[in-house]
Amino acid sequence: MRLQILFLLLISLFVKAEAQEVYDLSRCIATGLERNYSIQVIRNREDIAANNLSRGNAGMLPVITTTNRFGGTVNSTTQNLREGGSNLSSNIHNTSGSAGINLGMTIFRGYQVQTTYEKLGELKRMGDLNTQMSVENLVSGIVAEYNYYIQQLTLYKNLAYAVSLSKERVRIDEQRYLLGAASKLQLLQSLVYLNADSSRYARQNEVLRASQIRLNELMAAEDVGVSFILQDTLIRIDENLVYEELLDQTLNFNTSLQIASKNQVISELDHKIIESRSYPYMTLSSGYTYNYSGFGTGNTSNQHVRGMNYGLTIGMDIFDGYNRRREKTNALIEVENRRVQYQEVEQAIKADLLTIYYAYQNNIRLLRLEEQNLEVARENLEIALERYKLGNLAGLELREVQKSLLDAEERLISVKYQTKVAEISLKQISGQILDYI
Repeated sequence: MRLQILFLLLISLFVKAEAQEVYDLSRCIATGLERNYSIQVIRNREDIAANNLSRGNAGMLPVITTTNRFGGTVNSTTQNLREGGSNLSSNIHNTSGSAGINLGMTIFRGYQVQTTYEKLGELKRMGDLNTQMSVENLVSGIVAEYNYYIQQLTLYKNLAYAVSLSKERVRIDEQRYLLGAASKLQLLQSLVYLNADSSRYARQNEVLRASQIRLNELMAAEDVGVSFILQDTLIRIDENLVYEELLDQTLNFNTSLQIASKNQVISELDHKIIESRSYPYMTLSSGYTYNYSGFGTGNTSNQHVRGMNYGLTIGMDIFDGYNRRREKTNALIEVENRRVQYQEVEQAIKADLLTIYYAYQNNIRLLRLEEQNLEVARENLEIALERYKLGNLAGLELREVQKSLLDAEERLISVKYQTKVAEISLKQISGQILDYI
């Protein structure tokens, strides 16, 4: 009966595992880029900036309008004559109607139109960069959470191993107690250790589940609680990053730097637009109109007038209360601000790159050290278990050896994850984060 129950449990676990989907890193990123809500919003804003890039929005194309009107008057008139008497006209209904089409176009405005179109192009490219930054942030978040899940899964397996060791110790102490070779106190202490390890193991399952939910949230899954299996079980680290190459790529491809550069260009175009107001302007206008008038009295019953008009206007703003000079001065100050802000962003990014790279190198050195410590801790546990079985090692000493192994495993996986986080940050700063796709 026990074998049948065990067999059924194994079958149910196998079916459940088969029902869960397997995700690798590329699939997680692709799913997130397709579904993530913040990415959808930023892409919509990018579309708005692309739609705004048009010649009509810049003022290069003519504007055509039409006006149509129909109306009338109903009047009663009383005329008092000098010779005496009066003339009375009641409810005289006069009607009128008009229709016209007008065309207006700016021919020259001191290069304002061309500069505005250029600015719209820069704003469109700014929208592209904002989308790129959001994509990079999302990819960075997914890669980090993906590896965090692997870290927690490794800790989960290590704790499961710790529980199995504690169970083995309880088995040994129970046999020794039944044979009279150990006290009940020692058996009870082993049970306390087993319960402590089991409790920690159960809590780790909670942490693992929370990481899985967070990964589902980043991928905008319809059911954030759905379970899945990651294809990777190890954190893979790129240990070949070189600072000089990263610095060169950062100065050329960092998105924040590119956005700061675009802001500088846009501020210069704003100054140019304001400066163009000092030039003369020339506008063209033309139109065709049709007017109809209907008379309730008189010799003429109605009248039709058709005609065309055209004109060329040349003008220049001579004096506007020094407002244009004030705006030009403020625009120049804004250009200087954008230049300083670019330098500030560049300095901050260089500082972040250097700081993270030093942490990256240090973590790689720690990684080698912790790998050696783990090997020593495993060998030490094997020796301690053999001595404990022979009765040559106290229970507290065995627990200390077991704890040393668990600590070594936790330090190693923690250093691996911290190294991976540093790698992710370095690739994001240098504009290479999309290489993970």
